[in-house]
Amino acid sequence: MRKVGIMGGTFNPPHIGHLVMANEVLHTLDLEEVRFMPNSVPPHKKLDGHVSDEARLRMTELAIKGNDFFRLETAEINRAGVSYTIDTMRELLMKEPDTSFYFIIGADMIEYLPNWQEIDELAQIINFVGVKRPGYSRETPYRITLIETPEIHLSSTVLRERAANGDSLLYLLPDDVIRYIEENGLYEAE
Repeated sequence: MRKVGIMGGTFNPPHIGHLVMANEVLHTLDLEEVRFMPNSVPPHKKLDGHVSDEARLRMTELAIKGNDFFRLETAEINRAGVSYTIDTMRELLMKEPDTSFYFIIGADMIEYLPNWQEIDELAQIINFVGVKRPGYSRETPYRITLIETPEIHLSSTVLRERAANGDSLLYLLPDDVIRYIEENGLYEAE
């Protein structure tokens, strides 16, 4: 049975916090790979930043470039519409029945799990991996593996604001992602 991590998100933009979290889970749980899966329309939040799916896919691809254990998963972007994890995981399990999937979520999502679409079935077909962060409850009725990772207090929202203000993104995003943002005028102030 293959062990594969899935890290879903808007990745608007993908930053070093995402990469560190994925890398820590990869090694702690001895996974074969971690797939970064940009969602099309997240059910739990508004997609800010006026950036196309294609741009988010490209930035994610650039962010994970050079790491042989990181892959891009396009299932949710390809399907379009609201990205419910249950639909995606059913699809992936149909294609890869020999794979045990580990869905990586941040501490903020742990307390939100009861609101996920068809959560009871989802909790039966995948393994949840929660990344601990101070200030968030880890209480949940669902089976979840908790992982300690180095604390990196970054958010894509703050990074979009920095880009719009012309502030430096150096060391906060991979260099190729910064270059892509600059070359394509993403997140510029309106």
